[in-house]
Amino acid sequence: MSAKTILVVDDESAIREMVCLTLKMAGFECIEAADASEAHAKVVDQKPDLILLDWMMPNISGIEFARRLKRDEMTAEIPIVMLTAKGEEDHKIRGLETGADDYITKPFSPRELVARLKAVLRRALSNSDQSAIVIQGLELDPVSHRVSVNGAPAEIGPTEYRLLQFFLTHQERAYSRSQLLDQVWGGNVYVEERTVDVHIRRLRKALGKDYEGFVQTVRGTGYRFSTKV
Repeated sequence: MSAKTILVVDDESAIREMVCLTLKMAGFECIEAADASEAHAKVVDQKPDLILLDWMMPNISGIEFARRLKRDEMTAEIPIVMLTAKGEEDHKIRGLETGADDYITKPFSPRELVARLKAVLRRALSNSDQSAIVIQGLELDPVSHRVSVNGAPAEIGPTEYRLLQFFLTHQERAYSRSQLLDQVWGGNVYVEERTVDVHIRRLRKALGKDYEGFVQTVRGTGYRFSTKV
């Protein structure tokens, strides 16, 4: 398998050099851009697998550039990880609402950076299959982002949809709450583990009595999706 290419967008050359050195040592290909204009040209020409994007940049901010990428169907599916010194919760939420897949606050360790990027790339890969998933009358269509139960549309929120998609592509395995946070929410530390329980209840309600039992509680561990009783 060829190495994944990561575009590092930061107006500080020292940061770009340090990050690219770390990424190359971890086996990634690395390309650089100093601002949004240069980054956009490289996105179009080189089609990176992931964009590591600084929040604070001249002319066009990282958050505005991320918003533009997510609006364009040609670039909307490229994972974006925001890199910034801003650590406040409201900034994290703004970045994630824009469509960023994760958020890394400076200063960070090289090991954390590599681990977070690998996690985002794994999630992007697992979501890349666009074929519908059908389990005993329960259907999830990743193209239309719709869920149906025995042919009838299910009222399901965006977080419950992502939870269900993860469960359907990872059946029969128990996951802890922290693992689900990492896989579904992106490992964002401001989300508390009990939030998972709230969304599990909402997911079960959306699935209805015929399917709610497929989302099983595993005592002492967390949750799993299984059609087995």
